[in-house]
Amino acid sequence: MGSYVKALIVDALASRKGERKASKDVIGAGPRALAGLLDTRGIVASIIEAEAIIARGFAESFDLLLVSGMTGDIPAIRKVVTILKGDPVVLGGPVTSDPAQAIGKTGCDYAIIGEGEETLNELLDMGLGRGELGGAQLRGIRGVAFKSMEGVEATPLRRAMPRAIFDGFRPSTAAIRGYALHRSARVYVEVLRGCSNYNRAIIEGNCESCGLCRRGGLTERYDCPLGTPPGCGYCSVPSLFGPPKSRSVSKIREEVVGLIGEGVKRVVLSAPCFLDYGRDLLVEPEPLTDPRNPEPNYEELERLLVSLADIPSMVEGTSAFMIENLKASLVTERAAKLLGGYLFGTPVSIGFETGSELHSHSMGRPSTPMETLTAVGRLKKAGLKPYVYFIHGLPGQNEKTVDETVKAIDQGMEEGAERVILYRFQSLPMSAFSEYPSAPPNIRDPGSKRIHEAAARANMRAKDSMLGGVIRVVVAERYNRDKRFLVAYPLKHGPVVLIESPQPFEGRVFDVKVTGVASERMVYGVPVAMF
Repeated sequence: MGSYVKALIVDALASRKGERKASKDVIGAGPRALAGLLDTRGIVASIIEAEAIIARGFAESFDLLLVSGMTGDIPAIRKVVTILKGDPVVLGGPVTSDPAQAIGKTGCDYAIIGEGEETLNELLDMGLGRGELGGAQLRGIRGVAFKSMEGVEATPLRRAMPRAIFDGFRPSTAAIRGYALHRSARVYVEVLRGCSNYNRAIIEGNCESCGLCRRGGLTERYDCPLGTPPGCGYCSVPSLFGPPKSRSVSKIREEVVGLIGEGVKRVVLSAPCFLDYGRDLLVEPEPLTDPRNPEPNYEELERLLVSLADIPSMVEGTSAFMIENLKASLVTERAAKLLGGYLFGTPVSIGFETGSELHSHSMGRPSTPMETLTAVGRLKKAGLKPYVYFIHGLPGQNEKTVDETVKAIDQGMEEGAERVILYRFQSLPMSAFSEYPSAPPNIRDPGSKRIHEAAARANMRAKDSMLGGVIRVVVAERYNRDKRFLVAYPLKHGPVVLIESPQPFEGRVFDVKVTGVASERMVYGVPVAMF
């Protein structure tokens, strides 16, 4: 390793132009994973948020700079690199799926594409930053991009990391202290990495209908004869991270306990689909490339949920764990009942994306809108709070798909959904729709505007239904738009709650009564108990 002593990891995820305006209460798992790897090599690694550097600079010394971000964060990353420019600067995260753009527009020296742990280890072994890494050495490392005389070169992507190797890495828990809001934020803990949806998008006839990706065996599904990236057409997760691989229950519990010891109160069990957890164990050594079969690994899921539910602060109700995304194709009645037994009253998200069955099929979706509607009902019946995803501006959107999507939004709410989460289509490198332009804002497209308006109406009705209810929250910070109020987040996720108080109370847990609706995403509350 040589002279490396101290590394700085900058989390630029969702920082956009330099200030995170949405999802302020989200702390992803990637930067802590890198901090943990560096710790094992005797390198002291700390994390700082990009907006903190952009606002205040950074005077401390470090030997190695790593920056993580998404494509939309390139302006913030460029600002960070300009302020902290050293040698070397390593870039990671989803932004690197287009390595030429990532390096060219940010000023970083190297980009790690896809899973980062093994690639970073090899870069360190071969002399990263000591002037010993030339093109010949770099070309021997998979999953890396770098500047050369020809411009930006990228080596072939790594095959997916085996489960045993993935489970051997230990994310840092101490590094969570680098986040200002870690006591109130949703802190993501990877329970698995990768996605089981190896269907392919077939919009505009880019398919010879061999059927392997939908009807073939697990290994046959892995590669497409035409090279079409796997998964939903708008998503690059399978291309970047491969099929699912689950972490062991003991490692996950250890990480959650460590985070709680650092003051974390809200833990998200991170996975593209939580119900994929343990399914890979049922098909090993084959890759899990089928989003339907086998059914969820109910026994392994329950082992994980039991291990976390028994943590003292979880029992006391002063901390909570939650899940995020589910595939409707795996929400059996048994799965819904199992989740409801441990996550009662917890929001959980499930994707429609479109209300059109034909549109859904052409995008490579793992389930139909009708299956998603059924899943919403099952989750609601089991005591969970389903949130439903939609995307406007998708390739193939037309008047008919808009009509069906608006109808699906209303049907989802009638079936028990509590919130509609609407995204604008973003063209992602390494996805099947990478050649399509990103969608314009909804106000510039009549169809997208109709979808947006339907979602907004549904969400306002849902907020009105919360009036008078009591929810448990953790206080984050003073509301920057009106200093009379504190911003608080529901322990089990939900709308932002504004509490009028002259006292700070950051990190404290309250039960609050909802007294009013501030906006589509915020409500007012009055404390009724403090913990």
